[in-house]
Amino acid sequence: MSGSLPTAKPCAIPDTPLAHAMPGLDTCVHCGFCLQACPTYLALNDENDSPRGRIVLMRALVEGDLSLDDPAVQTHIDRCLGCRGCESACPSGVPYGQLLEATRATLTARRPLPAVVRLALGVFARPWALGTALAMGRLARGTGVASLLAGVKGRLGFAFAMLQSTALPIKRKNYTARGDGSRGSVAVLQGCVMEGLFAGTNRATARVLTVNDYRVVAAPGEGCCGALHAHAGDLETARTLARRNIAAFEKSGAELVAVNASGCGAMMKEYGHLLHDDPAWRERAERLASRVRDVSELLAAAGPRPGAALPLHVTYDAPCHLVHAQHISAPPLAVLRAIPELQLTPLVDADQCCGSAGIYNLVEPETSNAVLAPKLAHVAETGAALVATGNPGCLMQIGAGLARAGSTTRVVHPIDLLDASYARRDA
Repeated sequence: MSGSLPTAKPCAIPDTPLAHAMPGLDTCVHCGFCLQACPTYLALNDENDSPRGRIVLMRALVEGDLSLDDPAVQTHIDRCLGCRGCESACPSGVPYGQLLEATRATLTARRPLPAVVRLALGVFARPWALGTALAMGRLARGTGVASLLAGVKGRLGFAFAMLQSTALPIKRKNYTARGDGSRGSVAVLQGCVMEGLFAGTNRATARVLTVNDYRVVAAPGEGCCGALHAHAGDLETARTLARRNIAAFEKSGAELVAVNASGCGAMMKEYGHLLHDDPAWRERAERLASRVRDVSELLAAAGPRPGAALPLHVTYDAPCHLVHAQHISAPPLAVLRAIPELQLTPLVDADQCCGSAGIYNLVEPETSNAVLAPKLAHVAETGAALVATGNPGCLMQIGAGLARAGSTTRVVHPIDLLDASYARRDA
């Protein structure tokens, strides 16, 4: 028998994040199961805009068949939503989310991010700048400016429609939450957008946890989780933000960390991977990640306790980073089913991405809208008055899409519904 096996090509981009992620590339067998789970492939019908196609591009970069300066590579990598729906469909366990972040970090080192992306990430990395921006957003929402400008065509109008959709669509009633704290101590990630535009949901999160016998403690100093930066390829800033949160939650002494934003929860559960190469922080990151829970996980573990009747017609949309990245599907439904007289109608393709993906809808608006369109159609089919979903980006994206389509359906976080049910019970 003659001949020999072909030798692997040497790595053309050594000592880069993508080069270090090469073992993940090797797990892909190019079976194609990911195609129908990929929103950009379904919207654009281009193999290069599928997970399998992007992995081929990644391998071509590693092997030197394509240059890091190739504009087509940048285009197809940029178009990825990072929803990780492909991971749920993949029989081989390809760590696509990690591969995407490594690829973007490698490309970013060669070619800077677009100015609008750098500006957005810079604001999120600086608490004073973010606080100012979000305060202006609340002012625009409260004065009616956001509602007025939501109908303007294009990216600007959509941004104001997103802002307007952060207003709570149900009346919030104050009540005193009581519980015995027997389930242990928990600190709630206040975060950035959640605290800036959904502060009421953060307060509701603390109340419903208290009612279900968790003892809520503060974690001064915590903030942005770094997800937006990691997804964009700015891994160093993501690591800086992660270290800040790790220190803050360690200092809180909380046994668990509750997160009510699925994208943030997914990021924090992967802090160990993010800081794997940092010997001073690796073990601390892994310990914190092991204590992070989506708030629906904690409530489902506790029951959750039923509240008073809330006769509303609701459909539930599963945030990508909850169902695909964290593999959580039943707990949010348990939260909604704890509300008597709530009519819950299933949503077709509830596990498909809505097109939000952090700031994706602002930098790739055409593709984002194409991904959002079937979601809005399926929501309309339910006839529901409210869409419940547990991620701020999804709340704003779907809410803006519904408003601009002339729909009367509004968006709401599941926690706000449970909180309203408890408020009625204790009224």
